[in-house]
Amino acid sequence: MYDFIKKQDKEVYTALWGEEERERDGLELIPSENYVSKAVREAQGSILTNKYSEGYPGKRYYGGQPFTDMAEVAAIERAKKLFGARFANVQPHSGANANIAMYFALLNPGDTLLGMDLSHGGHLTHGHPVTYITKFFNFVRYQMKNVETGEIDYDEMRATAKKHKPKIVLAGFSAYSRELDYQKFVDIAREVGAYSVIDIAHIAGLIAGGAAKNPFDFGFDVMTSTTHKTLRGPRGGLILIRESEEIAKKVDKAVFPGLQGGPLMHVIAAKAVAFGEALHPNFKTYTAQILKNAKAMEAVFRAGKVRMIAGGTSNHLILADVFGSLGIPGKEAEEVLDRAGITLNKNVIANDTRSPMDPSGIRFGTPAITTRGFKEKESARVAELMLMALQGRADKVILTTINSEVKALAQAHPITDSFV
Repeated sequence: MYDFIKKQDKEVYTALWGEEERERDGLELIPSENYVSKAVREAQGSILTNKYSEGYPGKRYYGGQPFTDMAEVAAIERAKKLFGARFANVQPHSGANANIAMYFALLNPGDTLLGMDLSHGGHLTHGHPVTYITKFFNFVRYQMKNVETGEIDYDEMRATAKKHKPKIVLAGFSAYSRELDYQKFVDIAREVGAYSVIDIAHIAGLIAGGAAKNPFDFGFDVMTSTTHKTLRGPRGGLILIRESEEIAKKVDKAVFPGLQGGPLMHVIAAKAVAFGEALHPNFKTYTAQILKNAKAMEAVFRAGKVRMIAGGTSNHLILADVFGSLGIPGKEAEEVLDRAGITLNKNVIANDTRSPMDPSGIRFGTPAITTRGFKEKESARVAELMLMALQGRADKVILTTINSEVKALAQAHPITDSFV
């Protein structure tokens, strides 16, 4: 593996092989990460990286496009089939790009959007002041009504929408572990004459596999997404339009030439491969197991009396208040678990009194370990090892022992090359 790089560039070879070993011997619990198949990796590393393909299939600015068109059309048609969309744009380089393109497609500078507060589970691109997009649009926010159950304050959301008259009512999240009431989002949007949009980046795979409800069934106008995470594809973005050809044309124009130049055709080919995998019947079994594994981990943390934001999980991720429950800041918890061979991320919790770089919480999930073949028993054991590591964090012997068991679990469930 990496034979040509090994001969040509020792430094990069060392980095690549180091990551191979890290992923092979450790357990990945960051809920926004996953393992792609060898077929996806082959497509992403393919000859299509050579080709400029500005424009869209059948309407390119350069010649020599028959095979790039073939790959992009395959990605588009498979995405439409997966999510029940009439239109799809597979060119965004990332989920952030997909969101930004969607904003510029549907809004004018100065228009207002209503999205989830970052500290209550939202994403940076949903209107956090640190992002440049807030220089163009006005963001107002909604929050959870009850942090212990995850219930969204829909009455306050409606009142905010009536007061500020947003042009987009935006659902979706980055660190929220419950299901949203999709009908209420759509109803509020219609009540104030706004577009209903949802960022499904975290749950796209669950939707595609039938393990979570499809927002289009409730009348959402647009869905944006990443193509990795639970969807198990290459890192990239996706925009889906339920019905409106007018919106689809605006989205296409916003992506290119509005925000991006040449699409990454090798990544689009990899998206097509991943979408094809998600259309396979096995993907339904996989996504159902993601939820079962998350519930198994939830049970262990509940038994260990660790507070979980929203009281637990209804999807693939858990947000735990380790500072309030165990007296360990999120940053330290992340570092301790790294030493034990378990990778997750520190994360702010609702109404956090600590800083974002050293918050009270940790965020973890089950997509990647489920890809490795973990079931409920193994997932519960991972949760037990996490608690043992956090509670015994000052004892190097305990962490070394846990690391050995983690490595054994990883070796017993190797990352497979094929998911079909």
